[in-house]
Amino acid sequence: MYKLVAIDIDDTLINDDRQVTEGTLQAIKTAHENGVMVALATGRMFAGAYPIAKQVGLDIPVISYQGALIKDLKSNHILYEKSIPANIVQKIIQYSKKKGVHLQISSGDKLYAREDNDKVRTYAANQNIPYYIEPDFDTRFLEEPVTKMLINENPEVVDQLLHELKPTIGQECFVTKSKPFFLEFTHQEVNKGEAIKFLCNHIGCQLEEVIAIGDSWNDIQMLEVAGLPVSMGNATDDLKQVAKYITSSNNEEGVKEVFEKFVLNQF
Repeated sequence: MYKLVAIDIDDTLINDDRQVTEGTLQAIKTAHENGVMVALATGRMFAGAYPIAKQVGLDIPVISYQGALIKDLKSNHILYEKSIPANIVQKIIQYSKKKGVHLQISSGDKLYAREDNDKVRTYAANQNIPYYIEPDFDTRFLEEPVTKMLINENPEVVDQLLHELKPTIGQECFVTKSKPFFLEFTHQEVNKGEAIKFLCNHIGCQLEEVIAIGDSWNDIQMLEVAGLPVSMGNATDDLKQVAKYITSSNNEEGVKEVFEKFVLNQF
């Protein structure tokens, strides 16, 4: 029997209109009423994930920042948190300046950038969160906890940076793509797979009793540890290779399909 379902948000739980469909909401609610825990697992900031979690309408754990912050929605209690070491933060800041790429920093569940431009404005608007331009961008975050760093560039640049960074900085922190244009950095021990392991231990659940549903590269570790790894129909090819089941797309209620096929039939 499956006891935990971990669901990515963007291009997985929500459709292209950034909504959770009524059918999907009902499937989640029915599972929850029958004792199945549902958790959201996203690269988003907690502030950006919170409105989606409230749309689901249940008191559920929210895995945010690729797993760097896990919070209980009901109590707002922090279950798990890890920040990027200051020396790694400094290296990534220096690297972004050298390459002339746009870098964003998440600290204290707030979004910061060095300069105001379309990239940070669009990112913030898509997550419905504010952002702040930090005049001391290069030095302030060496003294404050940094949960996540993100380079926002075109896909060709992101792929080149990932190729360069994997054998260098990538040995000292976790580096992943969440979308073709987002290169994200978290603590070395942070990824969605490790977050699922933590949550299983927290609630007393075996990994074999977990369903994980996602669509992108940053979901790979989560699918690798789950008893039933599921990719969306709109997922990347890399993720589909990890999946045991490929459901319909996010615009075709793929998450609802998973609940109906593997969860609701348990009751």
